[in-house]
Amino acid sequence: MRSGLRFLGVLVTMLLMAPAAPAQQPAQQSAPLPLMKVWKTPTCGCCGKWVRHMEEAGFRVEVTDVDDVDPIKKANGLPLNLASCHTALVGGYVVEGHVPASDVRRLLREKPAILGLAAPGMPAGSPGMDVPGSPPYDVLSVRKDGTASVYATHKLK
Repeated sequence: MRSGLRFLGVLVTMLLMAPAAPAQQPAQQSAPLPLMKVWKTPTCGCCGKWVRHMEEAGFRVEVTDVDDVDPIKKANGLPLNLASCHTALVGGYVVEGHVPASDVRRLLREKPAILGLAAPGMPAGSPGMDVPGSPPYDVLSVRKDGTASVYATHKLK
């Protein structure tokens, strides 16, 4: 019994004298993503899939169904030659069509002085347009003067 108590006393002494463990740092959390407002037609299934893609990536999305999305595009300075089936606004940028969430996150992180991003048309293989074996497609950086250049190229794995 004495040896058991002696062991317990030594153990308590060791614990009391041990250096304190460093405090756990809370996990770095990124700032919440801004609200994304999306305009689409009520019957477009691929738009609904893209909205789910954005929500799964952490975006809060507010959807407005309209019969014609072109007035939204025009009101926000998007050239119609870069149009797709839906238009979104997030963080002061226009996001046109099936742009992957990773590109939108990069846009919001880097904050370039542009109008926004566009995936013109409805590129096969883009989020919401899931087609196996699709060719690569480009997401364009749209400048405020309406000109565009490649922002990212996406290839299916």
